[in-house]
Amino acid sequence: MIYFDNAATTMRKPQQVTDAVIHAMNSLGNAGRGVHEASLEAARTVYGTRAKLAEFFNAEDAKQIAFTANSTEALNIAIKGVLEPGDHAITTELEHNSVLRPLYEMEEKGVELSIVKSNRTGTIDYDDFEKLIKENTRVIVCTNGSNLTGNLVDVARVGQIARKHGLIFIVDASQTAGVFPIDVQAMNIDILCFTGHKSLLGPQGTGGIYVREGLAVNPLKCGGSGVQTYLKKHPDDMPTALEAGTLNGHGIAGLDAALEYLMETGIDTIREKEQALMWRFYNGIKDIHNIKIYGDFSGTERCPIVTINLGEYDSSDVSDELFVTYGISTRPGAHCAPLMHKALGTVEQGAVRFSFSHYNTEEEVDTAIAALRELTGA
Repeated sequence: MIYFDNAATTMRKPQQVTDAVIHAMNSLGNAGRGVHEASLEAARTVYGTRAKLAEFFNAEDAKQIAFTANSTEALNIAIKGVLEPGDHAITTELEHNSVLRPLYEMEEKGVELSIVKSNRTGTIDYDDFEKLIKENTRVIVCTNGSNLTGNLVDVARVGQIARKHGLIFIVDASQTAGVFPIDVQAMNIDILCFTGHKSLLGPQGTGGIYVREGLAVNPLKCGGSGVQTYLKKHPDDMPTALEAGTLNGHGIAGLDAALEYLMETGIDTIREKEQALMWRFYNGIKDIHNIKIYGDFSGTERCPIVTINLGEYDSSDVSDELFVTYGISTRPGAHCAPLMHKALGTVEQGAVRFSFSHYNTEEEVDTAIAALRELTGA
């Protein structure tokens, strides 16, 4: 199988990730729930991973990183934890449902919502953020990179706008963490939400949230914390405030190993390889008759994603044919990005997404190009 669905989850992981999870399942206890060696080793693993993530994103302190199950949980914590009825939030048409649905839920509870429009190439006008700011605006939340088009959002530029107006800036880094450098302090990011199972190369069920020091976020859940047991309310201090219940220690051990791999290999090296594969694919199909490509390819820097349609064929039919006949795995349909599909005009047809990993090869890319040429009769 040729796997081009890495924007959904990276299937191939470094061997040390698998080894770390297996070791953890045979050795780790529950972090913060004892002073025996199994519990202490779990605590060391959790803290070590937290410290690596803080270094990775240039957080002020490791305690500002809390673990979650994925980006969706992190975004729910962020959005529901800072917005109150009467507040105003700004987002974009590029967003995944993990941003949109929590915002729609808060809208039903009295939060006002404005959405920055996208053009037909999936890009936005940054001036629109300032045009939408009102007296009660509290939050800007946006993606760092579209999971549908691969277009990047200049979050440093949006962060400057948010800081200028005293707004909380929440970033969804699902498609960029592990591929593009993210500096939360330099980019004025107040809350960063990320997942472990995509380009961070960790196991599914891992992810996290960075919260700027001094910013309070109401927890999404409360319960066991391992500390301050006799308090009636959940502890307020980070990261405990956002980590009720037993953490996924086994998965976090795998994420820790993945971060070591990324730091040793270098995300610049990984990004260059993935973008080279993406551009090889794009240049190989862009002139094929009857193939429409979505997104902005005018610049060199973009997520390693190419999304297409073949004539008027339903995207699911094309994706199925690619897999059954050629053994190529892609993602068809709506990609949990409804507003982006409306902007692109692909609501009914959906689209076929090819997303690349540095573990993919040029030969695999060439096979996909040949398959599309054959399907189109080119």
